[in-house]
Amino acid sequence: MEVQNQFKKYQALGNQICQEMLGAIFKLGFSFDDIAGCLVFDGAQFSLTKDPYTAEENLTGCWYDAHKQRIGQIQFNSDASFYAEYDIVKPHPTSKQWFVEAMSAWGNADGIKTEAKLLPALE
Repeated sequence: MEVQNQFKKYQALGNQICQEMLGAIFKLGFSFDDIAGCLVFDGAQFSLTKDPYTAEENLTGCWYDAHKQRIGQIQFNSDASFYAEYDIVKPHPTSKQWFVEAMSAWGNADGIKTEAKLLPALE
């Protein structure tokens, strides 16, 4: 199946995943200006990747910053599940003991879960 067909198949869910991730990022206390790049589904560059276990094709999208450094990825698996991660790489805005590495999301069309990847801040 070609990339464009897979993209259209997952576009609504992809938009919802991005909104959930942005909501979780804002809930931490970050503002829109704090986020490098733009966490928009259509803003990712998509390709098809072969799942090594099922040999099926997965839709994989990557987000890049202005310097062409990858800052996030989303993958829709052949079993209808997904996993996404978007780099934050900033001190937590309200809890100085934490550093926010990234925001991740996983699930399927029936449910989206999000979680911040936190590291202890350096003192």
